[in-house]
Amino acid sequence: MVVRRTRHALAASVAAGLIGLAAVGCSPGGGGEPAAAATADGVPSAHAGTLSVLPSAVEGTKIVVGGADAPHTVTVYADPRCPYCAKFEASGGTVLAERAAKGELRVEYVVASFLDGRTGGAASARAANALRAAADAGPGKFAAFQAELFAAQPEGEPADAYSAAELLRIADRVPGLRGDAFDRAVRDGSHRAWVADAERAFEDSGVGGTPSVLVNGEPLDGGTGLYDATEFGRLLDAAVG
Repeated sequence: MVVRRTRHALAASVAAGLIGLAAVGCSPGGGGEPAAAATADGVPSAHAGTLSVLPSAVEGTKIVVGGADAPHTVTVYADPRCPYCAKFEASGGTVLAERAAKGELRVEYVVASFLDGRTGGAASARAANALRAAADAGPGKFAAFQAELFAAQPEGEPADAYSAAELLRIADRVPGLRGDAFDRAVRDGSHRAWVADAERAFEDSGVGGTPSVLVNGEPLDGGTGLYDATEFGRLLDAAVG
């Protein structure tokens, strides 16, 4: 007999698997102490080269990086204002990019914006809108822009962060990203409906906070290992068998 889990049962299962996340990430209820802010020095050139070849596609409320025929799928929930997500992007995120470039896995990103509701403003939503616009700009653009966005993340989750002008300055670091369509989408908030849908997908998932990582649909309870590339690689190896 095939047993099918309801959406609510699946969300409860995922939440149980990630119960310790609040201690090492951001959550709508507050979570732990924020991690140190990322530096604004930009993405190392060697890693930027890896990011530049990664294809991306929008699939519903997810932005998918990597080949469709990859044998494993990693799902990442992140909020652009979450400092722990910036730490993950600079550590575990580099591992995911390298493996996606080799065809070993594909990465589904669900871009949350719950920190806007917790701390005020619309910085997360503006950044999420820009990330969605980058996904339409061609291979490598989303992955590279996301890395640059987190590298430039301001300290303290400020409500006025990620203005359109600031987002466009960050986009200047990604060769070929700026253009009429991208710039207009950033200035006009063209993807606001998608941003709202992505936030609802995060809320319905049951993960409870960011960053949250699932491997082939199963929670990866990495704790602080999410923020160490070597340890995250080991966790990933164990998860995919």
